[in-house]
Amino acid sequence: MGKVRTALVKRTAKKLLSAYPDYFNDDFEHNKKVVRAMVDIPSKKVKNQIAGYITRLVKIHKKQGKPLASL
Repeated sequence: MGKVRTALVKRTAKKLLSAYPDYFNDDFEHNKKVVRAMVDIPSKKVKNQIAGYITRLVKIHKKQGKPLASL
């Protein structure tokens, strides 16, 4: 079974990806640093969840051959 992500995580990740598609790639550590710089959320856990969801979305878009701006 997969993990359920909150609406905050999904909404924030999609906003960041649509606004800054060139900043993210399929590397979690890189995305974690970018999210930390862009988002003002005090919770480390939530920031990591956002970075993980962004990483997953990037991998899915690469596999399907779609550009990230199509989110």
